[in-house]
Formats: sequence, structure tokens, C-alpha cells
Amino acid sequence: MPRRGPPPPPPKFVLPGIKHIVAVASGKGGVGKSTTAVNLAVAMSQSLGLRVGLLDADVFGPSVGHMLGLSGKPEIGAGGLMVPRSAHGVRCMSMAFLLAQDAPAIWRGPMVMGALETLMSKVLWAPLDVLLLDLPPGTGDAQLTVTQRLHLSGAVIVSTPQARRGGVGAFHMQDIALLDARRGALMFRQVGVPVLGIVENMSYFVCGHCGGESHIFGQGGVQKAAADLHMPLLGQVPLNIDIREGADGGDPVVSSAPSSASARAYVSVAEAILRQIEERSGSPVRPKDS
Repeated sequence: MPRRGPPPPPPKFVLPGIKHIVAVASGKGGVGKSTTAVNLAVAMSQSLGLRVGLLDADVFGPSVGHMLGLSGKPEIGAGGLMVPRSAHGVRCMSMAFLLAQDAPAIWRGPMVMGALETLMSKVLWAPLDVLLLDLPPGTGDAQLTVTQRLHLSGAVIVSTPQARRGGVGAFHMQDIALLDARRGALMFRQVGVPVLGIVENMSYFVCGHCGGESHIFGQGGVQKAAADLHMPLLGQVPLNIDIREGADGGDPVVSSAPSSASARAYVSVAEAILRQIEERSGSPVRPKDS
């Protein structure tokens, strides 16, 4: 008998009324990916005038609803579709809205894929200029489901900085966060999703007393990784307590302190992402009446 090849990928969802879908990803946890996704969504809405949605695709650790100050089950609208919750100008849907509070999601791969397909196709997202997807860290079932089922305009990689070290007794490799960021970027490219660039989160710390700048997690690693992978460095976000307090309190820093250095950094990154989308698509992202 002739050998059968792998089954064809499932058909992609058509989400009418959404211009662009962008994944926000990281190779590992703990790099501030979800905080970055939330503040980018708010920056695109409040500062750039876009109609923005945010899908919390991290089904095992959904947190973007909390960071936006949202909770409770979504309403059901036309056609039995769920209506996203809204805050800070962002329409949001998260698995946390559908589970009991603090309930763990103990699911195998097929259940994860089914949950993501529900969040993608059973929600009244439109009209949107940009739908951001906060993906779980790594390169597993969730990432594969998203790339197979949605037409993505691109992916944004979030990492922390680390300088290349040398000398006697030191290592000659990048920090694990950067190694995993490289793997994440290469994964998207292998499945045909363009990588719009990389964001250096927790880039530096500015002392509130003396104003001095400290590179706590090293310096130069993300710039080199971006150059090696031939993708732009979209921006550098500082390590500031106001970012953490905003995320914990459900009031993102872009909204609560729009003139702060932290908020300006997120807006700058959002503008860089928008430029990448427009250059690749050849058409403006902003609504005509903005």
C-alpha cells in the first residue's frame, strides 16, 4: 500500500470585520508578555485611535482580564455568540471569564485546541482594526492551533535583555529567555507567519531617587538577537514599579499614567508594530474617520 502523508491542516477561520490579527508571544514565561500585550492594546486604542480586541489565548494562565480590571461571564449576543468584555477602550475575551474563579485548567492538547477555537470563532469581535492574541509561552499546541486556524498578519516576540558574556569561567551563550525567543521567532517563520519584530521588556531600571539608569538584566542581547534574525527591535520597555502596579490593579499604566516614561515606551512600540503591519500589507490600519 502507498504510504500516506500527513493530514492536511484544518481550514482557517474567517473572522469578518477584523483587519489584522497579531500574536504576542514569548519563548518562555516570566518575561512580561501578558503585561506587554495589555499595554500595547490600550496604547493602540487610546493613543493611536484603533479599534482593538485582545484575546487571552493563554488558557492555562489567563491573566489579561484581571490586568484590564474585568471579570464575570460574557453576555450572549446575536447568533449565540459571546460579547467581549470592554475596558480602557479594548474588547477582551479570556478563558478566565468562562471558568470558576481560581479554577485550574487541567486539559490535554485536544481540549486546549477546542477552547481556543471557541474563543476565536464564537465571539462577536468585529469591527476591529487589530486583534491582539496573548499566546502562552513556548511553542506547543496553542501556538500551532492559532497559526493553523487564523490568518495572522504577524507575530511580536517579547524577551528580556541579556548581554553575551565571555571570559574565564563565564558562559558564551545567550540568556535562556533570548534562546527561547529565537526559537519562538523561528517557529512562526516555519509556519509562514511573518515576525514583525522583538520587544525588549524590563530593558533598564531608572532609580526614583538619583535618576541613574541600571541594566539589571544585562544589555545588548536583544539587539544582537534581532540583528541575527533579520527583524527589527520594536522598542525597549523599562522595568518600573508603575507597570507592575497598573497590571495588579486592573488599570494599565498606558491608561493610568499616559505621560509617564513607561506609557510612552509602550506607545512607541505600538507605533512600530503599526508601521510594520502597514508596510507589509500595503494599506493603512487606522480607520478612515480617525
